[in-house]
Amino acid sequence: MDLKTFRKEIMVLDFPLSRLAIALAIGLLIGLERGWSARTEKEGERAAGLRTHAISGLLGGITALVGQLTTPLLLGFVFLGFAGVTALFHWLESQDEHNFSATGVVAGMMAFMLGAYAVLGTPEIAIAAATATAVLLALKATLHGWIQKLEWIEVRAVLILITMTFLFLPFIPNRTIDPWDTLNPARIWELAIFVCAISFSGYIAIRLFGERKGVLLAALAGGVVSSTAATLNFAKIARDNPTQTTIMAGSIALAGAVMSIRILLIVAALNLPLFVIVWPVFGIAALVQGGSGAIMIFAGARGDHQKIEWKNPFDLPSALQFSLFIALIILLSSLAARHFGSYGLLGLAALSGLADVDAITLAFARLQDPPIQMAIASNGIFIAAAMNTLVKTAIAGWAGGADIGWRTIITSAGAIASGGVILLVMNV
Repeated sequence: MDLKTFRKEIMVLDFPLSRLAIALAIGLLIGLERGWSARTEKEGERAAGLRTHAISGLLGGITALVGQLTTPLLLGFVFLGFAGVTALFHWLESQDEHNFSATGVVAGMMAFMLGAYAVLGTPEIAIAAATATAVLLALKATLHGWIQKLEWIEVRAVLILITMTFLFLPFIPNRTIDPWDTLNPARIWELAIFVCAISFSGYIAIRLFGERKGVLLAALAGGVVSSTAATLNFAKIARDNPTQTTIMAGSIALAGAVMSIRILLIVAALNLPLFVIVWPVFGIAALVQGGSGAIMIFAGARGDHQKIEWKNPFDLPSALQFSLFIALIILLSSLAARHFGSYGLLGLAALSGLADVDAITLAFARLQDPPIQMAIASNGIFIAAAMNTLVKTAIAGWAGGADIGWRTIITSAGAIASGGVILLVMNV
């Protein structure tokens, strides 16, 4: 036997051995969690632990190898027998302990099937699936605790978001459909999902962690959910509770700071070169508003605070409206850039900022036809944010009165002026 033939035989031998080693490791990983969760039970009281799951993974791998040499049906027959025996032992255990759960059966079946897939399929996918399984098993108490704190309105919102992402998105045309070759329905829908997910994640974080821990956390959450809505809410509280005016003004400033951070996150996710330009502008604006807001909150933190009721920021009608608004802004941005140049885009940014900042930020970060200059994009996003900040200042004065109005004017003017100076210096 020559050296070349020997190496080929070693490679053939090594292939199933390495796959079986992965199958065994998968069983050990799942079994480690199962054994740890049942560590308080005595020997012989567990239906399946570390060793059983390790052998289950290895059994899946061996069955897959034998099936390749005989018939693929073998894997199905063995799996059915394995599932039946596993279910029987867990049923006997549940009868003895009066603890009814299918998790142990499913975990054993996963160990077997992932062991088989490690031999027949892609080992990396099998390892990733085993890791996800072990993590889900280990997070039982945490996940159940979260579920208990959720209300149906939040669960429904999650289901809608999942439906939008995994059911609707694959069927939406992934091509431009307008005469100007600008609007791609799939990309617009993805952007709507992206922004809605950011807002809902901030909202759900507040729900999961219970009652608001002070006005500081409420202000931060308000900036994530909707800084405009938060401004209106804080202003009304200040009007009804004059002693809380300073704290509410600080909360409005903090919500505005979070809006600036949210803009940076959107730009960073979609257009990194543009992020390099705008981060000093919105970074200093966030610092001015955040710093002044924190000072006002801590300076006025005396007595009891009003409890702030937050509404669910995510539902299907609002998501559809936002996606249509994004489509309109993107189309108008493209047409303005084609026919009116930079002045048309900047005017559109000012008008868009009266209602929303995320849409124009998304449009400028994603606008590629015609190509938009980085200076125009950064100026447009800043103008939209400045207009939105002025609108919220007017809302604060109208809904909360002069006291909270002049405090909000000072912090807003400071943020706009500092950001404008940075932008001016960078454009020179």
